[in-house]
Amino acid sequence: MRSTHADTGVTASDSASASDSDFISLDGVEKVFDVRKKTGFLRSERRQVRAVDSISFTVSRGEMVGYIGPNGAGKSTTIKMLTGILTPSGGRLRVAGIDPSRERTRLAQRIGVVFGQRTTLWWDLPLIDSYRLMHRMYRIPDARYKENLDRCVELLELGELLDVPVRQLSLGQRMRGDIAAALLHDPEVLYLDEPTIGLDVVSKVRVREFLRDLNADRGTTVLLTTHDLSDIEQLCRRVMVIDHGRLMYDGPLTGLHEVGESERTLVVDLERELPPIDVESARVVKVEGPRQWLAFPAAQSAAPLVARIAAEYPLVDLSVREPDIEAVISRMYAGKATS
Repeated sequence: MRSTHADTGVTASDSASASDSDFISLDGVEKVFDVRKKTGFLRSERRQVRAVDSISFTVSRGEMVGYIGPNGAGKSTTIKMLTGILTPSGGRLRVAGIDPSRERTRLAQRIGVVFGQRTTLWWDLPLIDSYRLMHRMYRIPDARYKENLDRCVELLELGELLDVPVRQLSLGQRMRGDIAAALLHDPEVLYLDEPTIGLDVVSKVRVREFLRDLNADRGTTVLLTTHDLSDIEQLCRRVMVIDHGRLMYDGPLTGLHEVGESERTLVVDLERELPPIDVESARVVKVEGPRQWLAFPAAQSAAPLVARIAAEYPLVDLSVREPDIEAVISRMYAGKATS
């Protein structure tokens, strides 16, 4: 995919108003919804729900940033405001110097969006027909379209799926198809909302490798929302945590684990049933026959721990489980309450 914007409506004023350091910029952004709740027969009560509450942050051109939080935290609402689907109730928001809600059509030429639980593909058409429609919708030059399509098909392994109707694709196949569709027009910004939800291990690895290469080779700015901290750990140096519409944390993932004092779990299968494993910097939280569960700080590398266990115990197999993001945020709150 070439990095070119000659035909995407980019103007000199856009370049001047959006520096590389604040390519995406939010300043005191709010989103309030009016909700009616039925209180009796023919009676209802109106109240306001603040989905996003005075959020401010910037994202530099070419950054990959994780935007995480529990369900209902305001992640998807933020993404929808960044794409122009929703209009902010207050504050200032710019993407590449463009106000998304005022110039949604022009911004669409510069962004790509993947919603994990929704598809932009045409359900009853073969995958390749969806791509041909997007070719026309975005007015992508033929040579550029072919180059981008060929690259996505090769790296996302879509060759055998192009003539398959979208409704017949598995979730993992459709997700790869959606990611390709979002990239055909060379977007400068890619918003990913739960892009690996429901994917098997092999599909997750393939998608992560593709996104990592895309960012490294093309400098595509990526904002990733997910409940899977493995996605963040493998793709993003920076993570932002949102909860109840407010930005709770902005920094490296290791710092988040330290603030939340979160723990990962090492599941160890031994050759036979043994007393609880005794190693430094980890504690056994559960034992079932030859299987033992050990908790250790999430900011700590698992490699030294695994090496010690392998050297001292008859090891058959092991796996590492990441902390649940809701648990991390709960620990953050607990720490603030006791400080």
